[in-house]
Amino acid sequence: MPFVVISSIDGEMVEKYYTKTSGATVDIKFQITELGTKQAPQVASFSSRGPSAVSPWTLKPDILAPGVNVLAAWAPNRGTMPIGDKFSYLLSDYVLVSGRSMSSPHAVGVAALLKSAHPDWSSAAIKSAMMTTADVIDNMNGEIIDMAIGMPATPLDFGAGHLNPNKALDPGLIYDIEAEDYINYLCALNYTSQQIKVITRRSNYRCDHASLDLNYPSFIVILNNTNTAKYVFKRLLTNVADSQSIYRATIWAPSGMKVVVEPMTLTFGRKYSKAEFTMKVEIGLKGYRNESDYLGNYGYLSWYEVDGKHVVRSPVVSAFAPQYPEL
Repeated sequence: MPFVVISSIDGEMVEKYYTKTSGATVDIKFQITELGTKQAPQVASFSSRGPSAVSPWTLKPDILAPGVNVLAAWAPNRGTMPIGDKFSYLLSDYVLVSGRSMSSPHAVGVAALLKSAHPDWSSAAIKSAMMTTADVIDNMNGEIIDMAIGMPATPLDFGAGHLNPNKALDPGLIYDIEAEDYINYLCALNYTSQQIKVITRRSNYRCDHASLDLNYPSFIVILNNTNTAKYVFKRLLTNVADSQSIYRATIWAPSGMKVVVEPMTLTFGRKYSKAEFTMKVEIGLKGYRNESDYLGNYGYLSWYEVDGKHVVRSPVVSAFAPQYPEL
């Protein structure tokens, strides 16, 4: 409906004005953007949550992007809001819309800009740049809040964090993924040969190196019903900065999560040089009565550039896998 929303405090001022003023008038100004709203960003109640039901071995969601009350382009000559009786509608080329369908264009638009700036980057490199530079604190220097419960959110709610386009332009390092890596992942997921052929559009592939450990910019340990869970991740980082660099690992892990990275220092001799590392994660489940009693736990692995500006951060999450359909 065509109306204006104001705060209760402003509403009291307006009510006092028009009840005491003869010939009261009002002036409404349009197309004014209000910046610096506190507390932001937040995870919307309708936002997708992890772990993935079909592929729990890759942390989902990947990232958080704006999706609440977005002024979006709308199909012309199509009613957007009812006016008066049910047969009258407001027509507009734009409409305020909320949903994951609004956050997706933000992420895709940033990806397109990154591809324009770095034409040689793969889709996986672009995703890595967006994820490892995302923000995990809000504009009040606090934890990102989940609007659904009013409490701090976790990477199972916001993934690697809130999208930061400027930082993504210059990530320092990226986790790249080749087509063969995806095929090995499909093999490990027990996709049939016919399904893999449909997805990859190729028949000359092999499943000799099937693996659930993609070279992904985030980490998730899927738990079982034992007292401890262990997993060893192997990753390959690529330097996309114009000069040589050295990075040191910093680990933040909560109680009940043990993380060991080897080596702790990576050296890159030039642009596009690569370096490998392994990360061992051990989760202790002692004290939890059952699966539903464990709400998940998370930490972060960050690679800090020595005498440089780049920080490459990845969430490390533990969770029980939801029930997922047979493939």
